[in-house]
Amino acid sequence: MTRHTNLQKQVLRLYKQCLLAGKDKPGFLPQIQHEFRKNAKIPRTNIMMIEYLLRRGRRQLEQLQDVHTIQLGTFIKTSSDQEKPPTST
Repeated sequence: MTRHTNLQKQVLRLYKQCLLAGKDKPGFLPQIQHEFRKNAKIPRTNIMMIEYLLRRGRRQLEQLQDVHTIQLGTFIKTSSDQEKPPTST
């Protein structure tokens, strides 16, 4: 059995916490699983991205644990967002 790094342990712990928090809310589990599977393709060497996603995941976990949360939102880049060059004034 392979040993996990500290960062891998943090990701696995966050995944477990998200699954536990979302089990009582309908429709949340598939979305949580999809998000983690999508990001599982990130290389282990991309530590900055993994740490960023961990922070973002922890914030989303706090929202998920709130009793008033009934829906999770996602941000999607549209093609028009990608075409706009940054403007400087």
